[in-house]
Amino acid sequence: MAIEDDIALLERGIRELQVEWEKFFGGVEKKPPLELRARIEGLIKRYAYADIRNNSERFKYQSLTARYNTFNELWNKRLRALEEGRPLGGHAGRPSPPAPAPRSAIPEAPRAAQAAAFRVERGEDATVVRALFDEYVEARKQAGDRGGMNFENFQKVVKDQTKRILTEKNARAVDFRLEVKEGKVTLKAKPIQ
Repeated sequence: MAIEDDIALLERGIRELQVEWEKFFGGVEKKPPLELRARIEGLIKRYAYADIRNNSERFKYQSLTARYNTFNELWNKRLRALEEGRPLGGHAGRPSPPAPAPRSAIPEAPRAAQAAAFRVERGEDATVVRALFDEYVEARKQAGDRGGMNFENFQKVVKDQTKRILTEKNARAVDFRLEVKEGKVTLKAKPIQ
């Protein structure tokens, strides 16, 4: 098989692996996609020390490898958190939420204090942004707000805020968390130096 075919296979495999991990963390699948991950890693290792002469193929391979490594680190952190019984973003390992309480009965201050922080190093951290979006939607439901924002708009807001904060504050990352005040869910960003 030619390297260009393997690179295309690697790209499709990473996309498929993303979907499978999200299914696992979402509770749809019972087992993590370890076999698919092993196949992808085998494909990456095949060319790890190879001399790829075509610049565009080498760039594509290196980009896909870096992308896979970033996702793999995130998946390992989420898996470790799940095994330790502490959810890290998304709904992994969390029991189903109870039926929404009336607005006046929602304890706002404790919920805001317990909010998890989601670290974004670039605006393109799609898996982290997706987990933050899921938390945002869930918080709005619990606050009694049924209106919504679609993921693409939310992702654009996070990307724009991240870019602005990284530039203006000379930060290396941005921690996002949700706050609930007076029945309103807001997204708070904090620069990480």
